[in-house]
Amino acid sequence: MDYSADDHLYMQRALRLAEGATRRAAPNPGVGCVLVREGKVIGEGATLAVGSDHAEIQAIKDCLARGDSPRGATAYVTLEPCSHHGRTPPCAERLIAEGIDRVVAAMVDPYHEVAGRGIAMLQAAGISAAAGLMEPEARRVHRGFLSRVERGRPWVILKAAATLDGKTALLNGSSKWITGPQARLDVQRLRAAHCAILTGSGTVLADDPQLTVREVPVAVQPWRVVLDGDLRTDPSSRIYPGGRSVLATCVDDEARLAAFRAQGVEPLILGRRGGKADLAALLSRLGERGINELMVEAGAGLNGALLRAGLVDEIVLYLAPALAGDAACGLFSWPALEDLADKTRLEIVDVAKVGGDLRLNLRPQA
Repeated sequence: MDYSADDHLYMQRALRLAEGATRRAAPNPGVGCVLVREGKVIGEGATLAVGSDHAEIQAIKDCLARGDSPRGATAYVTLEPCSHHGRTPPCAERLIAEGIDRVVAAMVDPYHEVAGRGIAMLQAAGISAAAGLMEPEARRVHRGFLSRVERGRPWVILKAAATLDGKTALLNGSSKWITGPQARLDVQRLRAAHCAILTGSGTVLADDPQLTVREVPVAVQPWRVVLDGDLRTDPSSRIYPGGRSVLATCVDDEARLAAFRAQGVEPLILGRRGGKADLAALLSRLGERGINELMVEAGAGLNGALLRAGLVDEIVLYLAPALAGDAACGLFSWPALEDLADKTRLEIVDVAKVGGDLRLNLRPQA
């Protein structure tokens, strides 16, 4: 189907709405919807929290609140309208009932309860409906939801901060602060955009972090997940109290786990692979919990293990204009390479200056 320049502009507007709704809507996709009639936006909306309105319903309500009617309008939606009864009624049915004339979706919803049925329902009702406008952009916005539905695991972004020679800490453990205040605030925004934050037992033992979002308003803190295969961490560590904490461990010993449960921690028992906690199983279990986007803030060991296992989708690397020398801790730990051809290749997606530091957005290459 051919789309006009206006179609692209309205879909861009819907995608911006979707970006703002991604975190609050999880585990649902944060969809955006714009209603247009005769070249005028008459309503717009984005998905609310689970159990509340989807984007299409919010856009219709916005239209009605303006004293208008959606009848005869075109609906630009970043994901195919749902066609099934879940926690809310089908959006496709509501669009039909409101007399929408045309529906332009960025992409088909791969979720098995929808998967083209929404478009088919609209077409059966005589509505012009199609998907595919700006699909690559939509897949980027909805990457967490799509990852969980299509791959059974969250979209994983690994964040790290280092000096220009790739050092994250001194050998004595000192790591505060490598980057400046603007970069650290940027990290808070990054945390706020994720459903959960994963770290390892080594980081908890060395730094005793909280890994909460600070200086940036959030309705709900992300889940904090500690991978502690051998149960080395202390239940009184700052990351555990207050709820929304998960302890992923290979130790299935209720007597030892009781102290963590008393802090409100939810244990998640994993098997081992190659003597270590099964990382793929961990991500799968987090996907089952409805985690769409997972941020990793860990040390070289867990960073290296995830990257080598092919479980990292993006890397956000903050580089400070400083040198720490070779007698310091590196970013990724793995066995020595015998040939440079075996090096891990990364694609530079974006580079930005954040205060006095650089932020690199990188994508691992196959």
